[in-house]
This record gives sequence, C-alpha cells and structure tokens, in this order.
Amino acid sequence: MQPQPVNFLKSLSDRRLLAAFLIGISSGFPWVLHGSVLTLWMQAEGLSRSAIGYISIVATIYAFNWVWAPLIDQFRIPLLYRLFGQYRSWILFCQALLIVFMWLISGADPADNLLLVGLYALGISSVSATQDVAIDAYRVKLFSREEMGEKIPWASALAGAGWQTGFTFLGGTLALLLGGETFGFSWPEVYRLLIGFMLALMLIVALAPPTREDPQRQPAKQGGRAGGMLGPPARWLHETAVVPFAEFFQRCGLRLAAGILLFLFSFRLGEAMLGRMSLVFYVELGFSNDEIALYRNLLGGGATILFSLIGAFINTRFGIIRGMLVGGIAMASSNLLYAAMAQAGPEPWLFVLTLIVDNFTTAFATVCAISFISYFASRTYTGTQFALMTSISNFGRTTLAAGSGAIVDGLGGNWALFFVMTTLMVIPALLILLWMSGMLENHRIGKGASA
Repeated sequence: MQPQPVNFLKSLSDRRLLAAFLIGISSGFPWVLHGSVLTLWMQAEGLSRSAIGYISIVATIYAFNWVWAPLIDQFRIPLLYRLFGQYRSWILFCQALLIVFMWLISGADPADNLLLVGLYALGISSVSATQDVAIDAYRVKLFSREEMGEKIPWASALAGAGWQTGFTFLGGTLALLLGGETFGFSWPEVYRLLIGFMLALMLIVALAPPTREDPQRQPAKQGGRAGGMLGPPARWLHETAVVPFAEFFQRCGLRLAAGILLFLFSFRLGEAMLGRMSLVFYVELGFSNDEIALYRNLLGGGATILFSLIGAFINTRFGIIRGMLVGGIAMASSNLLYAAMAQAGPEPWLFVLTLIVDNFTTAFATVCAISFISYFASRTYTGTQFALMTSISNFGRTTLAAGSGAIVDGLGGNWALFFVMTTLMVIPALLILLWMSGMLENHRIGKGASA
C-alpha cells in the first residue's frame, strides 16, 4: 500500500512515536563513548591518525549482533521481563552494563595501555550493539502491520533524530563542552560525568509505553518437519538461529535478499569513512573543541532532527526506493563541501554551510534506509532480521571505515582527495538499487517503495 503523508503535529500525539524518538537517543549515545570522546582523548594523548582510525575496529561488533539477536527475541530476563516486557528489559540490562564499562574505561589511559582501553571500548560497543537489536525490535513492535505504511516512516525519522540527538546534539555536545576549553575536565572525568546522562536514559526507557507482546511461539510447529525431528536443545537452536534467516531468504527470494544485503553493505560506506575522520579533520583544520561542539554537535545535531522529519515527509510522499536513489546521490555529493573546507581552511561560514547540507542529505538517506529495513523485517522474527540487515550495513560502516585514518596517511594528509574518494564510494550501491528496482515491483512493498 502506498504510504500516505500524515499531519506531523497529529502524529506527535501518538505516544509511541515520541517513544521511538526518546529511545533512539539511547541508541546513538554509546557511539559518543567509543567514538567522539575516545577519538579526542587519543588525539590529546598524541596518538596517530592511523591509531585513531584502527581503534574504531571495535565498532565491527555492530556487524555481528545478528549472531546473538535471536536471544533478544527469545530469552526473557528474569524479573525485568515481568516489569518491562521483552525488549525494554533487554535495553535496561544493556544500559546498566554500559555504566559499568564507562566507569572502567575512565580508569585507563590510552597512552600507557591502548590495548586495555581498546578492550573496554569493545565492551561498550558490544553492549551497545546488543541494545540496538532490542531498540529496533521494540520500535517495529510498537506498530501493527496495518499501521506500517503510515507510521513507520515517521517512527524511522524520529528514531534517526533520536540517534543524532544522543550522538551529537545532546551526548556529543555535552561531552565536548565538558572536555573542551569551557569546562576543562579531563577525558576520564568526562566518562564518569556522562554516567548521569545514562541514568536519565534508563528512566526514559522505564517509562516508555509497552509493546503488544507476541504470544509464545511453539517451536515444533514453526520448525516444520525439520524442527519436529530435533530434540529440545537442537530444536531451540534451529528455531532461534536458523528459521529467522531462512524465513527472510524464502520470503524475499535469493536474488532480492542478496541484493538487499549488498545494497545495505555499500550504501553508507563513504559517509562512514568521512564520519570516522571528521573530528580529526576539524581539529587539524584549526577549530577548537568548543567550536566543534557549537557547530557540529549543537547546530548540526539540531539541523539533523529537523531534516529527519522532512525526510520522513518526502519518504511517505514519494516512496523509499526513489528517495534512496536521490538521497544517496545527494549524501555522497555533499562530501565535496568537505573537500572545499580542506582547501579554504578554518572558515566558520563554510563549516556551517557544509554541516547544514551534509546533515540534510544524511538524515534523508538514513530515514529511507531505516524504513527500507523495517518493511523487509518479519513481524515474527523482528529483532533477528532487523539485526541481520543493520549488521550488514554496519560492517561496511565500521570495519572498512576503520582504515580511513590509514587512507588519509597514505594520501600524505591530502584531505581534499580523501573526501572526493568518499563521494565516489556510493556508486556501487546506487547501481545495485537500480538493479533491484524491477524485483521490488513484484514484492509486497513494491508499489509503496518504488512509486
């Protein structure tokens, strides 16, 4: 069914959409902990661009959370499940673990023991990746299948806006101001102070609306003959680790399923390469931490929230496939403004212009991508299949992006050439999208996605 635009002010009255935004903050915030704060801490300690880039390999774990995603769909955490349901209980459990790792990393020093800091950062990213499975499933489960055409684009936009709020607008700005010239806290102290922010996020999750809990599944029936022939442990493994992925490929077909995963792998690779090195670039260009907090985090984060909502309106009006094609081209092209910054030097007006254009195109493309994944995720195996698709996307964004610092070093610090390269990286994804468009016409979301 073709999604129809809805009045945004009326949508805000739906508490579930507000929950998608607020809990989205919890998804973006941990990236500050193993991303922005750690990057600036390492740079302050004199570590190289290559080392800063390579430490981001800890985010590779996001690409593999589909391995344990079935546990989030199936395993009930004692006590927490009765109080908060399946997915909110997992979110709260993960947030408690994040607090533990925040405290541990604050007692380490990357200059003296980079390996230990890397292990704590890996702990943060691992718990965050697990939390993302529960958050994505929670958001999709808030709405019935009949509501998806109308509600999911808005929920996706608000989730993306929440992610940006946690990563840049609130968490990132707060972290940079605390560790910048204004307050002057040390980076270990910043980690400890941010624990208070995490406690506030836990309160938000505890007060969020519940989902419609699915009835308990009967493994023997859903497993078919294969499941019925297995003993209880093997049957459980079959149901949790095999059936969700098999259902995705059977429902979509092998060619379309492979196309979807290849597209998600390559769609935001250039953006990820740029994003990993952006803080290093700003500092080398001559901007202070306070200026970065003001322009990139406060102004840029606020703009992203607004642009995410605009992207949702465009998405519901024109369809996600056409929107992703246009959004991908625009997102990649905006990287050329960073090349202009590299040539012009620390010009505040150009910095602001670049951020506005980049945040608009990135927010638009992100809303389309989340909506795209939401349409293809099964209602029965929501967490597992959503994790599969986002993990494939994150593998390109995290593992390959870890080499971004080495690429800049290999180019002799030629930032302009690096940003041109990131612009060209979207081409394979757009070609895959065009190849898939014909198959999508015949799929259950075909008309709504490609119109």
